[in-house]
Amino acid sequence: MSQGQGQAPTGQDQDQVTGMVCLESELQDGQMKEVEVDEQKILLVRTQGLYSAVGSKCSHYGAPLIKGALVRDRVRCPFHGACFNIKTGDIEEYPGLDCLPSYKVKVEDGKVYVSVNKKSLKVYKRVKDMSCRVSGVRHTILLIGGGPASLLCAETLRQNRYEGRIVMVTRDTLPPIDKPKLSKAMHLESASLLLRPTDFFQQYDIELWTQKEAVSVNPVEKTVKLNDGSLHYYDQLLISTGCRARPLSCPGSELEGVRILQSYEDAKEIHLSCVGKKAVVVGASFIGMEVASYLADKAASVAMVGNGSYPFERSLGPEIGKMTMQMLEESKVKFYMNDGVVEIRGENGKVKEVVLKSGAVVETDVVIAGIGVIPNSDFLKESQVEVDSRKAVIIDKFMRTNIPNVFGAGDVTSFPLTIRKDQRVNIGHWQLASAHGRVAALNMLQKQIKIDSVPFFWTVLLGKSVRYTGYGEGYTEIIFKGKVEERKFLAFYIKSDDLSWLQM
Repeated sequence: MSQGQGQAPTGQDQDQVTGMVCLESELQDGQMKEVEVDEQKILLVRTQGLYSAVGSKCSHYGAPLIKGALVRDRVRCPFHGACFNIKTGDIEEYPGLDCLPSYKVKVEDGKVYVSVNKKSLKVYKRVKDMSCRVSGVRHTILLIGGGPASLLCAETLRQNRYEGRIVMVTRDTLPPIDKPKLSKAMHLESASLLLRPTDFFQQYDIELWTQKEAVSVNPVEKTVKLNDGSLHYYDQLLISTGCRARPLSCPGSELEGVRILQSYEDAKEIHLSCVGKKAVVVGASFIGMEVASYLADKAASVAMVGNGSYPFERSLGPEIGKMTMQMLEESKVKFYMNDGVVEIRGENGKVKEVVLKSGAVVETDVVIAGIGVIPNSDFLKESQVEVDSRKAVIIDKFMRTNIPNVFGAGDVTSFPLTIRKDQRVNIGHWQLASAHGRVAALNMLQKQIKIDSVPFFWTVLLGKSVRYTGYGEGYTEIIFKGKVEERKFLAFYIKSDDLSWLQM
């Protein structure tokens, strides 16, 4: 029996290293095995009687895919849910940007051989082939926003041989970064957060304009005005401006030491200002809890102010909220729940203490707000692009707005969610924003592809990971497998015939 187009294991090709990795009978259909060729770890998979081999680590954060789930021709990362085609190595669901390397497989005399190119040894991810701009092609696609939706849109366009001009406009000082890390590891240097190096954008002719912000859109003239007064023409436009952190509005919120977490610079400032100091986090949100978790062993003290009985009570339920609260309490975080901030008092223009609704007064040097977000859509006010009551941009399953050639993607949008019978939702997940960007690009190229992703997000508290799949808003029942108090469990959120689940 012979399989694939892999080279016979003769050692004739000087660029290849070939190794016998297992017997043909060793794996059954639907099984995986981690093998090695010249110390290169490889994921070997058997489906429909055929063997295939790809990189063994997820291209997102390097998780071992052998611990993931194999369903037909896809392997799903055990950490954050990225999916890869086990025949091509291509990434098919996010988070992450890159594909896996794929390797030649040959079955001969009942033995399975895998060949690895010497140049790809120790490489666990692969950038998909992309085109560049071709001179003379005048078509321009303008991407407003510097997050994963814009980046995936740009890359997908080039992967599908779009040869026109791509311009990405962001108000950030940096190229696109891995923003989920900002609240989990606030000390990281900017270079370690970059999703792509600067020369990547140059290599694939993606113009990146930083520290620029759209102030208006004219769909009739097909122009966007920036905050520097410049006017720019587009043929197709993507609105992927995300959301901004909601600021505190109580007396004293203008004092030095009151902060929000929006950018790399914000994270850096929070880290530097809190080390050895007293900190109060307002809002027991995912961002707020992650910040409190990060600061627990760095600040002199950390207090959390929340308006519910427990953190995450509405979204994850009281049992899980109580458990996460206990985790942080064990690390000396003090909670003021069913409470709120009515005033921030200062001295010499700097924060000194926080006054709560309950009457409690908490001494602090820094106040960090994690009280929700606001869609960045104000610049669309005169554009006739439709937004909902929360100011989220309304799009359909093809990422189209009500205006021809204007698309939306990511946190700034409201879209129909397939798993909830097309209920219109606004979801701020990194994975979903990435999927939106890809689908927007394909539909700019007239591919007629619908968004069909299942929402996924994760949070990390004191090194403990919590992963959530689905959309459980309005759940009526929670079924637990395992014990919440032992911090290793599954929770299933039920609403009639809908199901979401959480793993810890």
